[in-house]
Formats: sequence, C-alpha cells, structure tokens
Amino acid sequence: MEDMAPTVHAFDWPDRFVVGTVGTPGDRTFFLQVRTGQEIVSVSLEKQQASALADRIDEVLDTLMAEDGNPFSVPSGTPVELEDTDPLDEPVDDLFRAGTMSLGWDPNISQLVVEAYAIAEIDVDALEPDALELRDGILEIDLEPDELLRVTIPVGSARAFAKRARDVVASGRPVCSLCGEPMEGDHVCELPDGFR
Repeated sequence: MEDMAPTVHAFDWPDRFVVGTVGTPGDRTFFLQVRTGQEIVSVSLEKQQASALADRIDEVLDTLMAEDGNPFSVPSGTPVELEDTDPLDEPVDDLFRAGTMSLGWDPNISQLVVEAYAIAEIDVDALEPDALELRDGILEIDLEPDELLRVTIPVGSARAFAKRARDVVASGRPVCSLCGEPMEGDHVCELPDGFR
C-alpha cells in the first residue's frame, strides 16, 4: 500500500485561534478555527475534545510556569489584551472533522503546538491486504489521516485559547446538579437509589 503524506494546514503564531460554536445550546457544532490574514480554517470537533484540549493546555502551561524562575514567562491567567469573545469568523466551512488530537511544547521557539488530525475515511473495497492485520482476534487497519491542522501559539495566546474554550463549553445547556445530565425543557432526572 502506497503511503501518501497528509496535507498539513500549518499556522505559526496566527492572528486568531479559538474554539467556537454554530447552533443553539443542545444542538451546537464545535469548531477549532484559525485565521492568519484572510486565510481561515475551521475544523469540527466534539465538545469533550474542546474541553480536554483546554484542560491539557493549562496543565502544560502550569508545569512550564512552575519551572524555576518561570523561564518562559507563562502568565498565570489570561492576559486581558488577548481575551477573545467574538463569534467565529465567517464563513465557517468545515475542512474536516477532528479525530485524534495532540499537544506538544517546542522548546526551540517556546511555543505550544496543537495538532488535529482528520478522521480517516475507510473504503473497505479499496484496502490493500497489507493494510489489514489481525491481532488477538481484532482486525486492525493501518490508516494515515489525509489532513491535519497544526497551530503553533505562544504561551499567552495559549492561556487565552484555553479560557475561551472552557467558556464556550460551559455556555451550553445548564447541567442538573442531581443527575449531571444537561437540562432541557421539563427536565426529569433519574435519581440514584435512596433518593426521592
């Protein structure tokens, strides 16, 4: 099977990198959106991916900030001048749906690197036999994503990204304090045994 390198949409220190949504609470689509000049790329993702990415960014930044003397000048909170509450830039055209995501630190440029890989589409009939492998009774398929988004951002912008992502995730439907499920209309929750 001939391996083809994925198309990489790379943005180094973009003008804007945010999580945003289209739709109403309960029916929202989440997007990673990056813009440099007039070039805009939007990638859809799950709400949980946005939340996990924000948490992981803050963990990495907190670890870097805790290094003796805070050598990378990591801010403890979001710098006011970097806060972004504007809606997503139009048009919001979904380039691909994010599957696997990764987060790294590039010490050479002191910036975080966020990567979102497209979910691989499978055409089973076109698969070559060497792309298939049976391990412990499970059929595994060796696939590379066709596209990936790579964004490199400085530490202050990373704090702003994480704060906005958490705010966007939290702005959906309120969560029931008893069952933990989103509340809609006439919410009735299933209480655990022992509750009335």
